Amino acid sequence: MIQVEEKKNKFKGKKVLVVGLARSGTGAANLLVELGAKVTITDRKSPGSLEDQINKLLPAVKFIEDSKAADIIDSLDLIVISPGVPLYVPFLVKASIKGIPVIGELELAYQVIKGQGARGKGQEEFIGITGTNGKSTVTTLVDLMLREAGYNTLLGGNIGNALTEEILKWGKGQGARGEGEETTDPSSVTRHPLPDFIVAEISSFQLETIEEFRPNIAAILNITPDHLDRYNSMSDYIDAKARIFEKQTPEDFLIINADDPEIAKVRSEKLEVRSEKPKTIYFSRTKEMEGAYLRDGIIYCNFAHFSLPASPFPLISQNEIKIKGAHNLENAMAASLMALISGCSPAAVRTVLKTFPGLEHRIEFVDEVNGVRFINDSKGTNVGAVAKSLEDFNDVILIMGGLDKGNDFSILRDLIEKKVKVLILIGKAKEVIAKALGAITETHQVSDLGEAVALSMSKASAGDVVMLSPGCASFDMFKDFEDRGRKFKEAVEELRVNRNIFSSTDTI
Repeated sequence: MIQVEEKKNKFKGKKVLVVGLARSGTGAANLLVELGAKVTITDRKSPGSLEDQINKLLPAVKFIEDSKAADIIDSLDLIVISPGVPLYVPFLVKASIKGIPVIGELELAYQVIKGQGARGKGQEEFIGITGTNGKSTVTTLVDLMLREAGYNTLLGGNIGNALTEEILKWGKGQGARGEGEETTDPSSVTRHPLPDFIVAEISSFQLETIEEFRPNIAAILNITPDHLDRYNSMSDYIDAKARIFEKQTPEDFLIINADDPEIAKVRSEKLEVRSEKPKTIYFSRTKEMEGAYLRDGIIYCNFAHFSLPASPFPLISQNEIKIKGAHNLENAMAASLMALISGCSPAAVRTVLKTFPGLEHRIEFVDEVNGVRFINDSKGTNVGAVAKSLEDFNDVILIMGGLDKGNDFSILRDLIEKKVKVLILIGKAKEVIAKALGAITETHQVSDLGEAVALSMSKASAGDVVMLSPGCASFDMFKDFEDRGRKFKEAVEELRVNRNIFSSTDTI
């Protein structure tokens, strides 16, 4: 497993409570056990409903119910929380007052691997990507570009696989996409050095609990309203995002969107005021910048790097990029900058941009039925994502709704008026969305996703687009956004088979 020197293993013998038994919590607990910590894990759900997750824990991990967590605080050396657990939970507040460190799974992963990189340069193999929208696409692109250039990578974070879990897999010889031989030595985190790069998608929740975290290359893609059910204000949400460059130095790189007004505020209020700051490089669809920009349909790169041609140089035509849409031009530029700074050749970057088909559930073409295209954008869980998705379409029958995260849906009024023929609403947020947008276009409220798909087809004409872009979380009706997207695709398939069977509902 990963070679952690004894003097750097600060977790051996420590009593640690892990809060939250999802992917992050399971990964954190198991990694801590391998590091020699005495680990207890808790979750607010009952043990009966957590059987599958509990079965994934190593035998040395002890499970306790949430109600008993406060009873063991005085015995703890450290608390590690999953991203979904807010810091204002009463027993976490109590622990902080007592001086017990409370960190997140991202910070734990970073502290474990800090200074252990295969390239022998401490922490500089860590690439962190945040933003409201586009994180998963950019993280995936960077990972593919690095691999195309011949590097070994570890991919994890908010993209789906906990970093701690991936570090543990790599250490057991299961890294590099399952290649290598697994070690059976459970006694220490040894044997296998880390890959060349760790590429992580990072959420605002994960950034709330960082202490030492310092990515060599960081990116903030965009900032639009999201998770306002968790944060007291938009300002608090922005503050969390900005923490990604908090520990960066002039040796590090920060990639930011030059066209985003909220990022411009972050730059002036939090970045430019620092005496020491990372090297800042930009991407833009509208103006020529130091970094990457679009001019006459060509993406140009304009920054000095020992491995690159003289700047500016043309990287790729936008028509050659397989994933389409204005937002994906931004994603392509951001990913390309991070890959090029990391040492990838322009040829490797171009190969990935020409072949990457996009992610499932993010503006994913599903099918065409009687000339009507169906688009699955289940990952569009906030109003900013919906706005980006609508930019490249007209004559849209839009399916929205789910569990509201404190969104201001009125932000979408102008786009709905210009782009959307019919608005179909589902989930707990349908009344809120109807109040904000229902007067702008023909609007219906329905009981479930299947009914929404059937109604959308009855309202569509050849050439129209039916798009699921909920602008909400999925947990009121589905396991997660992936489950919601799969159910949408199943409903479209059923529609193809039974295209003459439709549901109806009353118009608002």
